[in-house]
Amino acid sequence: LGMIYVGKCDETVGSTIVQRMMEASDEELDHSHARFLCLGLGLLFLGRMEKADAMLEALRTVEHKIAKYAAIVLETCAYAGSGNVLKVQEMMHQCAEHLTEDAEHQMAAVIGIALITMGEDVGAEMALRAFDHLLHYCEPPIKRAVPLALAVLNISNPDFGIVDQLSRLSHDPDAEMSQNAILAMGVISAGTNNSRVAGLLRQLSEFYSKEAGHMFCVRIAQGLLHMGKGLLTLNPVHSNKLLTNPAALGGVLVLVHSCLDLKSTLLDKTHYLLYYLTCAMNPRMLVTVNEDMSWRNVTVRVGQAVETVGQAGKPKTITGFQTHTTPVLIGAKERAELGTEEVLSVSSVLEGIVILKDNPDYEAEEDGK
Repeated sequence: LGMIYVGKCDETVGSTIVQRMMEASDEELDHSHARFLCLGLGLLFLGRMEKADAMLEALRTVEHKIAKYAAIVLETCAYAGSGNVLKVQEMMHQCAEHLTEDAEHQMAAVIGIALITMGEDVGAEMALRAFDHLLHYCEPPIKRAVPLALAVLNISNPDFGIVDQLSRLSHDPDAEMSQNAILAMGVISAGTNNSRVAGLLRQLSEFYSKEAGHMFCVRIAQGLLHMGKGLLTLNPVHSNKLLTNPAALGGVLVLVHSCLDLKSTLLDKTHYLLYYLTCAMNPRMLVTVNEDMSWRNVTVRVGQAVETVGQAGKPKTITGFQTHTTPVLIGAKERAELGTEEVLSVSSVLEGIVILKDNPDYEAEEDGK
């Protein structure tokens, strides 16, 4: 229900889920899958900020410890991608308590920090620093969630430093920590065919050859790395990171929340939860078509995206570009622009399927000029 009504704030669905939590016995709420009730509720308010406040009040009537977990999942989903610093501080505050048991809500708070800051680069970098502190000073449950939070911040974007950090965590003596780090490597490199990650995963498969759970995680990560033979990626944002695709983000969140308790979800009988990732898979390529939707191959320049907000004149939007003919794959930090004045694009953002029309003012250069 959360995935179907993602971000819709539907009252009937919301009250049904909360009622189910109120009626459930303690034994049912202690079950590992009860977390998906909370996530379904969170997805309902994904990115809708203060619209979730009434539902947060309703959750306070649940007397089980899961109410705390549900409240944090709901709050972080509601502020996903907003970069709201006050909410990040609240989540850090949750992580500051040193709990050895009943720390589920702290794990949700760690992932929440990544969720809230994933919208823009500066916030994401600040969150990385916060995660370093959590790894140094916090209890094991919080540490186990850090690799997953790093994955949420860098979906299909195998950043050198992050790959390094996850590689270190993947050899951690704590089994849950290392399994999460291995799966996180799969998520950050999804569909990129990144050779460095491929090498690290091969080493890990030898290192953990005797451990069934770890081997399962390594194989999944390798599958994600070569997703669609490198033509598909997981991409929860579009239009130059301006907009979030709620269904795609929801799919990633289902995987991340199942990883909080791998032993009783993916490594047990509910491994099919992995398939929620399909909602986030799409070819991150630029395809150009005519107005009648027939193919139109044109030259485009693809290069590193440059931030041009507030710059005067017509600043360059990409740097270090290469010229290709469409269709062309575009990486997580890359952007494309048309390489010819012969055509004009109907949309201002060149990604996905773009309709082109002829430029009425274009004059072909004659030979000999």
